[in-house]
Formats: sequence, C-alpha cells, structure tokens
Amino acid sequence: MNFVVIGNGVAGTTACLVIRKREPQASITLISGESDYFFSRTALMYSYMDRLTLRDLEPFERKVYDGQAIRRIRDTVVDVDANAHLVRLKSGPAVAYDRLLIATGSAANIPLWDGLTSTTSGVVNFISLQDLAQCEALTPTTREAIVVGGGLIGIELVECLVHHGVKVTFLVREPWYWPAALDEEEAAMVTGHLRKHGIDLRLKEEVKTVLTIDGGRVRGIRTSLDNEIPGQMLGIAIGVHPAVDWLRGVLTPPELGRGILVDPAFRTSLDNVFAAGDCAEIGRDGERSLVEQIWYSAKRQGELAAYSMLGDPIDYRAPIFYNSSKLFEIEYTTVGVVVDRPADSTQFYYRVPGVEASIRVIARNDAVIGFNMLGSRWNHSYFERWISERRTLDYVMDFLPQAQFDVEFGRTNLSGALAAYRAGRRAA
Repeated sequence: MNFVVIGNGVAGTTACLVIRKREPQASITLISGESDYFFSRTALMYSYMDRLTLRDLEPFERKVYDGQAIRRIRDTVVDVDANAHLVRLKSGPAVAYDRLLIATGSAANIPLWDGLTSTTSGVVNFISLQDLAQCEALTPTTREAIVVGGGLIGIELVECLVHHGVKVTFLVREPWYWPAALDEEEAAMVTGHLRKHGIDLRLKEEVKTVLTIDGGRVRGIRTSLDNEIPGQMLGIAIGVHPAVDWLRGVLTPPELGRGILVDPAFRTSLDNVFAAGDCAEIGRDGERSLVEQIWYSAKRQGELAAYSMLGDPIDYRAPIFYNSSKLFEIEYTTVGVVVDRPADSTQFYYRVPGVEASIRVIARNDAVIGFNMLGSRWNHSYFERWISERRTLDYVMDFLPQAQFDVEFGRTNLSGALAAYRAGRRAA
C-alpha cells in the first residue's frame, strides 16, 4: 500500500507515524512546501525571542524519519488527480498514491484595508516558518510596530516585539481583549498586565488605511477613530481559515465548504482521499459541521485519520475542548464550554486578591461544563474528567486544589476562593 500525506504539521506527521506502526512494509511519503521537518508551530515565538533555535523547534530527532522509512519531499503540491491516483508537484515528478491524506492546516486571514496590497512590505503574519523569517528580517529596522487582532497569535507577536525593544500598539476592535475566549473580568486583568509592559492596547479601534512610503514599506496606519499611528511593521493576527484555496483549481477537487468536507471517518468526496486537522470540515447528519483549528485536535484527527486510511471503522466526535497558553506571564487554561455558555448555566467567578489570577467554573443542570483559569498552572485532565463525570460544582470546589500543578515558585493560594464559594452557598 502506498500512502501519501500532504502537509507535515502535527496532523500529517502523526498520521505517518501511526501508519508506520501498523504497516511496517507500506510506502509512506510526506510532502511539505514549508519545511523539511515537522516543527512545533506553537513554539515559534520562542525562536523569535532567541530562547530556542530553529532546530530546537523540532520535536523528533531528524533520524526518526529515515528510521521509520518515511520519505520526505520538500515541494508544493499543485494538482490532485484522483482518477489517476496522482499528486503533481511544482518542481518534482508526480507522486502516485493508493491512499492520500490532505493535512494542509490553516492560512492567515488577510483583510481588504485601503492601502494594503500584495507588494506592501513590512506586513507580517505569525503562523509559518516563512513568517518567522520575515519578522526576524524586519526587526532590526523596526522602532515601532502595530499588531492587529486580539487572540493568541496576536499577543504572542506582541510579546516577541516587546522582547526586542520595539514599541508596540495593539489594536483590538472588540470591547475587550479576546472576547471569544475571555469574559470581561479576565480580559481587564490581561489588559492591565499588557499595559504594565508598556503596550499601547487600544480597544474598539480598527485599521482604516495602511500608510506606506511611496507604496513600499509600511510607515503606519490610520484608524477608524481617525488616529494616525506610526509603525515600520504591521502584524496581522485576525484569525485563520482552512488552507484549501489551492484545491479549487486542481483537476479533481474534493467537495469544499469552509474547509475540505469530510465524514466522521475523515473521508472526502473523492475515493481514497482523506483530510484531517485545521483544513478539514467534519460533517455529520443533523449536526452543524465542525472545523477545529487547534493543535491538540489536529494531533488527534491525524491519528484517527490514519486508522481510517488503514481500514478501521472511525466515527470522530470532538473531545471536550481544551487549550492552554501564557498571556505574557499570566498562565491560561480553559476546558469545556465557557464563553458561549447556555443561558440557563450558573457560574462561580473569583479574582484572587493581590495577584493576577482568577477562577471561573461554569455549571448547568447541577453538573460542571467549563473552566476558565488564569494566573496559575492547572492539570487540565482533572477538569476534563470532572466534566465527563458530570460532577457538581460543590464537588469540584472541594477537590479543586488537587488540580493545581506543584511548580517551583508555589501555587496560587485558593483559600480565599474556597471560602468565598462556601459563604455564597450558605447565603443561598
């Protein structure tokens, strides 16, 4: 059996390793136009801040690929011919397949701002290795930068620029930072933290016009409030979309929606062609289709798509949502349903006095459904288990300290939160 995978991100690479474990004699080819080896995309910022080398971003030793007999091709796929079972490359010869997995990930959203063209220099995203290289090339000649978009990628780019001594204006068009993930109370805490670092965070303000030097490098922006902000670098971090546009022009395109439409076994509309990760849109009769653009989900989808390619019966359902990060120095862990919670849900929120830390636990029908925890390090597996076991809010608060990690500089003191919760229960 000849397996070909397009995209060497976490979904594609995981799929290759799973296939090899089950099929020692199979032919496996992994194609990528971005990099020679799989790297940890979530660690790009640490390379930009000179804490890790590019080689450090690679989770596996390079000898692993040869050891697992995974043939790597550094090239761009320009055509898919499902009738002939071929993928055609930009530079090299066509590659034949028996089973094909498309795992091309996400691409940055690019807005239609006045003054912004495809040739405007100084404009960056922060998703790929090529983005990283462009940022590093611009940094020595950047005194001021503007970053647009209030999410994880935006705040990572801001932190990197601050590390390099660049003055940063951070534009967020919403009423508070990252409303897709944070309530107003948590966002206010993060906003204060950013401003302590000297960041000019502007809320409810958008880019109106991109200003350039004679149509060349960016020199600043004019905003929706008619403010002119100088900057020699403009970071665009307003979200991503499935990287599937290239498929619209191939000889035999799979059915597309927001992403590549697949069933719960990751099968596309083309025979023997599968898709997984950020680029896949998973449909199920009677339910809204699902696009999961998060690392943990992509890894799981890559594993299950490999089993499906091997002939196993797969019926994918999204796991309990989980994500974690750091917002500068503020630890962030979220599990389950938090922001888009049902109207009949209840919650306990507590801001820990004297430190930048907070607790938010959501419940519905006497069972916890979500956690948003800032400023301390948590073991998310406890939260996932409590949600799946339908534990009560009382139970969770009794055992909450068990979910904290022991860390070098100690834990956030939870005594005030627990006392506040119990006092509230007595009053009720």
